[in-house]
Amino acid sequence: MKARMSIIPLSLAVVLSGLPIISRVLPMRLPLPVNWAVVSASVAVLAVAAVAMEFEGAPTGSKEVALVAVLGTLSALSRIPFAAIPSVQPCTYLVICAGYVLGPVQGFMTGVMTALISNLMLGLGPWTPYQMVAWGSAGLVSHLFRRGFKGRSILPLVALGALWGFVFGAIMNLWFWTAYVYPLNPATFAATMMSSLWLDAMHSLGNIFFLSSLGGRTIRILERFQDRFQLTLL
Repeated sequence: MKARMSIIPLSLAVVLSGLPIISRVLPMRLPLPVNWAVVSASVAVLAVAAVAMEFEGAPTGSKEVALVAVLGTLSALSRIPFAAIPSVQPCTYLVICAGYVLGPVQGFMTGVMTALISNLMLGLGPWTPYQMVAWGSAGLVSHLFRRGFKGRSILPLVALGALWGFVFGAIMNLWFWTAYVYPLNPATFAATMMSSLWLDAMHSLGNIFFLSSLGGRTIRILERFQDRFQLTLL
């Protein structure tokens, strides 16, 4: 139930964020001019706020909150040394492992904190809410793999990490497209997506490397924490 509740605001965010393309493809006319950059950023912020409120209102103890805070901080700090390498950082792998073990909401909040804390050092901007959604969604989705594959192999998570390099890029491209590209239509959106393919591929390869080499050990460490402190899945 909790996972379904978390997916609702994110699904709404995806649908509303696709309205710029839909409004150009279908014969629809809006009564007033729309600033799609503001609309999509607002939807991203509201999606993050909805899941954060769910986390805050859940019956979590101080141990769950502290662990999510520590994981979010570690993930954010791990991004700093890799800032010089385009799109390669351990953040996505850590967020995926957190969501896989601790639960979809905890995974999402780990991703949110990763973007917020790391950008305090690397630079906050209108891209930050999109990074929160992109990393947070990786943590949320990864827990579905635990239910589906029941921890038999790390390979499904490696595949998720490979895919998420491109999903992350698509979410960030949505911000760039609505903010800086004109006109907004399927052709310019496709061009924006194509322009970042090499960066997305770098992100994907980095995720494959970190998850294959460190994912199994990280998951076992988090599972020991979960068993020792009897953490609650959300």
